[in-house]
Amino acid sequence: MTGSPYDPLIHELAADLKPVRRLPPPALRALGWLGAVAAIALALAAFSDLHALWERISAAPDMWLAIIGSTATAVLAAIAVFELSLPDAPRAWAWLPLPGALLWVAASGFGCLRAWVLPAAHVALLGEARDCLIFIVSLSAPLSALLFLMLRRACPLQPGLTATIGGLAVAAAAATLLNFFHPFDAAATDLIVHVIAVALVVIANRALGGRIFAAPNFVRPA
Repeated sequence: MTGSPYDPLIHELAADLKPVRRLPPPALRALGWLGAVAAIALALAAFSDLHALWERISAAPDMWLAIIGSTATAVLAAIAVFELSLPDAPRAWAWLPLPGALLWVAASGFGCLRAWVLPAAHVALLGEARDCLIFIVSLSAPLSALLFLMLRRACPLQPGLTATIGGLAVAAAAATLLNFFHPFDAAATDLIVHVIAVALVVIANRALGGRIFAAPNFVRPA
């Protein structure tokens, strides 16, 4: 039995092929990124007044509920972005962070109402609110860089959506870490600044990450 006339071509094409290392499961890769966020949290905690932080969040349910919401958003969005980085991932993964985001927004909004009802609440001044924006945006830069580095071998078929969810994970993580240095109650001005900061991070990640994911040379061999 003679071989196929295409056998020499097939052998020539396969001669320089290298084995491709399988990616770890998305949940495991998400855990790696979240581990880096946890390490940053431990470093920030060393410079924070943890006693004052505990008193502040334990005094009002909306504050610790908002922290739970932002933390859940970061965790669920991190899982979702690593799932979406796979070429066969369904778009439904993008809805995973929704419960955490709803809790985050609702609790933060309730905090604004509490600040209006209690005149003694420490409402952030414009300069303090600006510092929040700078903190979230500045911390989001290295977190975004790490996320893109960990996704360097990904091949998402929906690069814009993947980058957007990645931006949400980064922004939620940065907003959660802000609580170490956020010694005042939520107010309308503070909430608006937080929304602007989160929106800036998400938009920047979508713009930059969408281009990176869509680049033809983004997928690299192991």
